[in-house]
Amino acid sequence: MKKKKMGLWEAVSLAVGTMIGASIFSILGVGADICGSNLPLAFVISAIVSYSVAYSYAKLGSVYVSNAGPIEFILRGIGDNVITGTLSILMWFSYVVSISLFAKAFAGYFLALFNISEKNSLAFLIIEAGIISVFTVLNFFGSKVVGKAEFWIVLTKLSILLTFVLFGIWTVKPDFLKPSLDIHSILNTFYSASVLFLSYMGFGLITNASENIKNPKKNVPLAIYISITIVAIVYISVAVVAVGNLGVDGLIKAKEYALAEASKPFLGDLGFLFISIGALFSTSSAINATLYGGANIAYVLAKKGELPDIFERKVWFNEPEGLYITAVLSFIFTAFYNLDSISALISFTFLIIYLFVLISHFKLAKKGKVEGNTILISINFLIVLTIFLLLLQYQWESQRESFWTSLVLILLFFIIEKIYKGITGRQFKKRDFKGV
Repeated sequence: MKKKKMGLWEAVSLAVGTMIGASIFSILGVGADICGSNLPLAFVISAIVSYSVAYSYAKLGSVYVSNAGPIEFILRGIGDNVITGTLSILMWFSYVVSISLFAKAFAGYFLALFNISEKNSLAFLIIEAGIISVFTVLNFFGSKVVGKAEFWIVLTKLSILLTFVLFGIWTVKPDFLKPSLDIHSILNTFYSASVLFLSYMGFGLITNASENIKNPKKNVPLAIYISITIVAIVYISVAVVAVGNLGVDGLIKAKEYALAEASKPFLGDLGFLFISIGALFSTSSAINATLYGGANIAYVLAKKGELPDIFERKVWFNEPEGLYITAVLSFIFTAFYNLDSISALISFTFLIIYLFVLISHFKLAKKGKVEGNTILISINFLIVLTIFLLLLQYQWESQRESFWTSLVLILLFFIIEKIYKGITGRQFKKRDFKGV
């Protein structure tokens, strides 16, 4: 029986459901802490950067269909070498740190919901360890029930954000939204954008599913652009309502559970409860999806250089140690780093991968293997590189431990890949594509 393929709007729904997830619940306060009332503008800048990357994903994804995602693109562009191997480890690591972000956000909302002080670090650690452990155990024994629940979890979180915007827009205080346009504030806005960029990640899922999308050459690019546009509108609207109702100081004070606190001025305690429960659903769903899906794929790819033809999400491809390593490392980063540092680390890892995707697209387009305007790709590369350098500067000035962690990890992954590749002789295997 022939498998039914997804249409355009089904593909859009897939990406939107992935992007509008735990990140908006977890990093709203982080963004406000960096750029203040310019938070909506920071989300606009982040969207522009996302479009810069999306152009290459759209062109490459309509030709190369692979669960390996960006690593497949990089493999095609620069070949099988130590850099490609290092980036595959980095991609797996990005999921590790993402899980720690979601666990920390879950703990923040959970403690706030039960009126436990966010200063209680032991309570934070217990909740963070608990939620990671729960999904690790579920993954080990099977995840059919959790998997079936994801559709409703996605629907729930979208409904909650829509309710937040529709009710909150009427009580916005314009003075809270007055932008700061001095040089220092503008620079902080770009710093914030470099961190908030992680909230747009997820559009690449469309390229991974392109084999199951009708008319991928047309619908893959359309789905990517439409999904980013929808998500940008939601994020900017949420930022306007949050800042406009609670003010910057209020958001920063409630950084761990900012969205729930921002609902109080117009929905009261019931709104706080409503948003908090939604955040718990969203963050737990994100841990589930990231641990079972992305981290699973990335770990096996880094280890073996290939993926099974059939992707079964609830099985770690007979590599169970990857599950335990991912879970333990996720908890370590949760325990030793705050929301700001973790957010910056995630953006750092993805921006590096995206820079190499753009380099690969440029090389492949120049050779005529894929479509793409090399001048536009170059401009997009400079945009992403600028944001990356701004992120490094922000880490150096405000998150020094995150800065050194980022650089040390890159060096460490390079050394690990060099040794591992030398010992095992592991090679990345390309998928066969017609006409390529």
